[in-house]
Amino acid sequence: MPTDPFAAFRAAVENRDVDAAVRLFSDDCVFLSPIVHEPYRGTGPLRAILTGVMSVFEDFRYTASYGGDGGHVLAFDTRVGDRALQGVDILRGRDGVLTELTVMVRPYSAATALRERMAALLA
Repeated sequence: MPTDPFAAFRAAVENRDVDAAVRLFSDDCVFLSPIVHEPYRGTGPLRAILTGVMSVFEDFRYTASYGGDGGHVLAFDTRVGDRALQGVDILRGRDGVLTELTVMVRPYSAATALRERMAALLA
């Protein structure tokens, strides 16, 4: 029986296992950032972003999960420094392999703090 890639992604993130999360994605996957206009393509950039986010987010926890024909959405709460942040991971896949991750976050002040910390890590 094939593993549900959406549940496997959630488990990998909750276990802070970047390698397990990245292995679920196709080599030509797309990451759509809440901060950067252009999409990131491939597992290399995805690995760098997930590694950075796991060091920036504090008290991360998924709070809800929604699925449908087009993919899966995982809602989360976390902190970036003293800023509370809410967000969603929107996952899309094909044939048991994840192909796209879109992240959206709010409020603006927390998104700005996230952008500043991630820019320092990825520079």
